[in-house]
Amino acid sequence: MRPIIGITSYREPASWGVWRDTPADLIPHTYVRMVTEAGGRAVLLPPDAADADVLRVLDGLLLAGGADIGPALYDAEPDAFTDTRPDRDAGEITLVTAAIGARLPVLGVCRGMQLLAAVHGGRLHQHLPDALGHEKHRPAPGVFGTHGLRCAPGSRIAALLGTEAEVNTYHHQGVADPGRLTATGWADDGLIEAVEDPAHPFLLGVQWHPEEAGDLRPFAALVTAARA
Repeated sequence: MRPIIGITSYREPASWGVWRDTPADLIPHTYVRMVTEAGGRAVLLPPDAADADVLRVLDGLLLAGGADIGPALYDAEPDAFTDTRPDRDAGEITLVTAAIGARLPVLGVCRGMQLLAAVHGGRLHQHLPDALGHEKHRPAPGVFGTHGLRCAPGSRIAALLGTEAEVNTYHHQGVADPGRLTATGWADDGLIEAVEDPAHPFLLGVQWHPEEAGDLRPFAALVTAARA
C-alpha cells in the first residue's frame, strides 16, 4: 500500500462550472501531483481543530502554502499587510503539534515552514519589504521570482539539493527566528529558507515552492520517510 500523505488544504471562495465564489476546501493540484509521483497517496485535510485523530491513518503530513499565519502565535500584533486564516491556523496547529509528538514525518512548504517555526517558538517577519528593503521574494501578484539558496553542509536539505541551488519564491513573510528548529538554508539576502529538526525522524520546512517547480526531491524524501 502506498504511504498515505495528508495535505492541509485552503478554505477559499472558488469558482467552477456554473458556481461562482463558493466556499471550498481545495489545494493546488501540484501538491497532489508531487505526492503521487513520489509514490504516495494524497489525502486532503480541510481545516478542523476538533482533534488530530486523522493522524492515526496517515503516514506523513504535508503543510501546504497559503495565507499568513496569525501573529498571535508568536506574540505579535498583525500589521497592515497581514492576511490570516484563523480556521487554518487552528486546524493545522492541532495536526502539527500531534504529528511532532507522534514523530510522524512532516514537510512544510512556504506557510507550512512558517507554521513549523512558530509552533517551535520562533517568530516571523510580517512583511519582508519592511525587513529587507526589497520585494524580490514576491516580485508581483501571481508572479514567482527566483534566487540563490545556500544550504548548510551535512543538513537534510543539503542532502537533497546540494549546498547551493536556485529556487523559486513567492511570499511576503519570512522566518526571523526558527525557535527550537535549526536553520539550514538561506537566500542570497540572508533570509532563512529552510528549517529542520535533526532530532526528529523527518521534519523539514522549505520557504520556496518545489511543487510549482516540479522538484520532486522534498516530496520523495517525505514519502520515503513515511514508508519507513
